[in-house]
Amino acid sequence: MRLHLNGLRQSTVGHTAIGLWRHPDSQAHRYRDLDYWMETARILERGKFDALFVADALGPLDVYQGSVDAALRDGIQTPTDDPLLPISAMASVTEHLGFSVTVSSTYELPYAFARKMATLDHLTKGRIGWNIVTSALDSAARNLGLDRQLPHDARYAKAEEFMEVVYQLWEGSWADDAVVRNGHVFVDPARVRPIGHHGEHYQVPGMALFEPGILRTPVLYQAGTSPVGRAFAGRHAEGVFLSAYLPSMARTLVEGVRAEAAKAGRSGDAVKFFAIATVIVAETDAEARAKLADYQRYASVEGALARWSALMHLDLSTLDLDKPLEYVETDGIRGMVELFTTLDPSRTWTPRAIAEFVGVGGGGPVIVGSPATVADELERWADESGVDGFNIADPVPPVTFRDFVDLAVPELQRRGLVRTEYEGGTLRERFYGPGVTRVRDDHPAAAHRFSD
Repeated sequence: MRLHLNGLRQSTVGHTAIGLWRHPDSQAHRYRDLDYWMETARILERGKFDALFVADALGPLDVYQGSVDAALRDGIQTPTDDPLLPISAMASVTEHLGFSVTVSSTYELPYAFARKMATLDHLTKGRIGWNIVTSALDSAARNLGLDRQLPHDARYAKAEEFMEVVYQLWEGSWADDAVVRNGHVFVDPARVRPIGHHGEHYQVPGMALFEPGILRTPVLYQAGTSPVGRAFAGRHAEGVFLSAYLPSMARTLVEGVRAEAAKAGRSGDAVKFFAIATVIVAETDAEARAKLADYQRYASVEGALARWSALMHLDLSTLDLDKPLEYVETDGIRGMVELFTTLDPSRTWTPRAIAEFVGVGGGGPVIVGSPATVADELERWADESGVDGFNIADPVPPVTFRDFVDLAVPELQRRGLVRTEYEGGTLRERFYGPGVTRVRDDHPAAAHRFSD
């Protein structure tokens, strides 16, 4: 077994850990500084991580009590900066670390977005990935030109056409030999074509404005675990991000997406799965437990309720905090609703219990202990769940990343569970091995490759 590791951050103060920016060791308030991001990248590359995954949100969290006030008090995803902009700076101080960034297909225009990602493909030398989301916040919809959020399944239908357009731009508009640079001609016009897309949501008659990068199509990630989200991931994703607090729950999600990938004609190893995990590690189990207890003193129950209200489109302030939550269909992130209602029939969750649980851990397991204990638990989790690796959260940045790299990674390397050296230069090679820089033949993007 070889585990893949991604770091998990958002360009904000409060992301998975709610209220912990108040901890005296936390540097979360430095999210606005390039030095903060470059330091993060160096730490993760030292730990031989695959990538840094930078999450994002496009609207304030205003569902709880019908107000953004609680989110502002706890700094939860508001304020937040654009996650694309620090990537080139981080790439400049690393050689191997990849960067996966969340961008919403609902609000981007595919023609402009394809160029942004091609630019990052060039500047990172093939170390860029895209976490495809359709966005769940009504506040984002209202501020980006809609009266309200599109219905859940309609967002995915629009995303399907978005993917069709960007695949054509990345794969089919320019031939590999279009750039000739022979002294008289830079680009051979005969080797560049318009894509001629005329669809329900997008009209893109022309050619791609950019020459292709190393990857052409960036490495594609997805995190939707609703039925329509699983189908979308099965068709398009190379990596899937999971939130689950038990290995058995994660296995259900893994098997569901793998089945969808098979329906789409993709091979069994085409999709890699990464479960969010928060790791609190110290030299001994007792020291690690003390560290967790210290962190928990800063966690905010109200802030956690505000975050999860927005994610689920349920105002938890209107519910009895000590009454079990029941599943309802919403236009929010349905996988998050399922996480605390239907995926684990052995346990019932109240809003208060959810808030207390996610205060430090953000919806995944909180693994606490010495390096040996942490390695044992990560290995058990991977064995029982079928995941290929983990998104390691950083509740007290950069302390928890640094602790993981300095303490847990050497033990994982000693056991042969993570790499000791990088192989290949691009992010896609982390998935499929040296030499594989383009999407595989069974991926839908491959059908759009330039052909004579």
